[in-house]
Amino acid sequence: MKKQNGKRKTKNILLAILIGSAVISFWRGLWGLMDVYLFPDNYPLSLLTSVSIGLLILIVTHYTTKELM
Repeated sequence: MKKQNGKRKTKNILLAILIGSAVISFWRGLWGLMDVYLFPDNYPLSLLTSVSIGLLILIVTHYTTKELM
């Protein structure tokens, strides 16, 4: 039984590392694409637009998840 728990913990750790790496890679790629395509010649506007999009997504998903609870 202890051997299975050890394997399960090892599997969970490796899975967490894999998922963490995937999330970081996704955001790095998305961030790079936004740098290239989202107002590349106007850095302040690009930042303001990114913040606005992020806030809008957080507000919408907050109300959506609030309704689910």
